[in-house]
Amino acid sequence: MRLAQVLFTQGFGTRRVCAGLIGQGLVSIGGRVADDPDEDVDTDGLRFSVQGREWQFHASALVLLNKPAGYECSQKPKHHPSVLSLLPAPLRTRGLQPVGRLDEDTTGVLLLTDDGTLIHKLTSPKHHVPKVYEVTARHPVDEAQVNKLLAGVVLDDDPQPVRAAACEATGEHTLRLTLTEGKYHQVKRMLAAVGNRCEGLHRSAIGGLTLADGPAAGLWRWVSSEERAALLAPR
Repeated sequence: MRLAQVLFTQGFGTRRVCAGLIGQGLVSIGGRVADDPDEDVDTDGLRFSVQGREWQFHASALVLLNKPAGYECSQKPKHHPSVLSLLPAPLRTRGLQPVGRLDEDTTGVLLLTDDGTLIHKLTSPKHHVPKVYEVTARHPVDEAQVNKLLAGVVLDDDPQPVRAAACEATGEHTLRLTLTEGKYHQVKRMLAAVGNRCEGLHRSAIGGLTLADGPAAGLWRWVSSEERAALLAPR
């Protein structure tokens, strides 16, 4: 792929801007200044830098963000900053979107990608991608509530019961809830349906992806090809 096209696909600006960055000697590959926009480069495992910023080529981008509270999962936020403002400009330029949504006050694992097909696969209940939530409840959590969440509760917009794939109390006022689908305010509404109230919500995992190795709140990292494959593996 031509070097100018590489920069364009990675979100570094229009084709003219990318050619200008290269022509000004602001792009390096392997420590070598690459100043020819028409240079043919191998994108397999390609790493390069633009104006001193290290970058890795990804035909489609998939990143994991540790979402802090106070951010909306929207390209057009109404009351709080968008989670997209936490990403670098190239990722925003290439149109990353959240894979599902977390409420403004919910924290934890959030995936973002520019691959529409991948968004569909990861959000469709047919693929059963588990999402694990750490819930803080207003009232004590008891065995009866856990059993009801496992058996299924009816929400006001759907006559079919919604069941937790897994649920366990982790403390007097806390529980760990695993879902394989995503409805509007689902965790909060499920907790209300068993007579409790959600006071705090943190998503600790999607599939096998967790925050055990970072990133810290407000930061992001690339999802590896191995991790992506594991997310899409049949269950």
